[in-house]
Amino acid sequence: MKDRIRLIMEREHLTPSAFADRLQLGRAVISHILNGRNNPSLDVVTRILSRVNYINPDWLLTGNGDMIKTDGGKTSTMHQVSTPSSYNYHPGQNQPDLFSQDSVSPPIPRPETEYRKENIVDQVQNVPEKTMNQPVMYQKTTERKISKIIIYYSDNTFETFNADNSPL
Repeated sequence: MKDRIRLIMEREHLTPSAFADRLQLGRAVISHILNGRNNPSLDVVTRILSRVNYINPDWLLTGNGDMIKTDGGKTSTMHQVSTPSSYNYHPGQNQPDLFSQDSVSPPIPRPETEYRKENIVDQVQNVPEKTMNQPVMYQKTTERKISKIIIYYSDNTFETFNADNSPL
């Protein structure tokens, strides 16, 4: 996938850092992908597909089909980009491509959206509760008094003051 990302950058005439800025990603993310250190995350792929919206998602993910898609999401044969043959590798020649929507694997029909009727709930009556007037009892805590204050100065000296305000 890193070579396909590199092809997108070449098509857009962008450096890796400019491409990262366009995708609003860290520059190290693109650098690590292009150097083979990391594989692209789902976030990177979705950002590419949303910011470079003419890219065929099937081509980006699997290398199958054309790089450019047309209006209906179908790919354009006019803008076919050559990729290394390893991208078109299909293990087991008779296996259909899992991402294509053709006569071999027709699209799965989605059920109609169901709208549900709201259930009416009996409205709860607001019954006022009886209020009770009780006196508030404050608990006295033991009185705290300052017994000693120590002041430290920047020249590593200090003064100590006792509660009777006389320095020690």
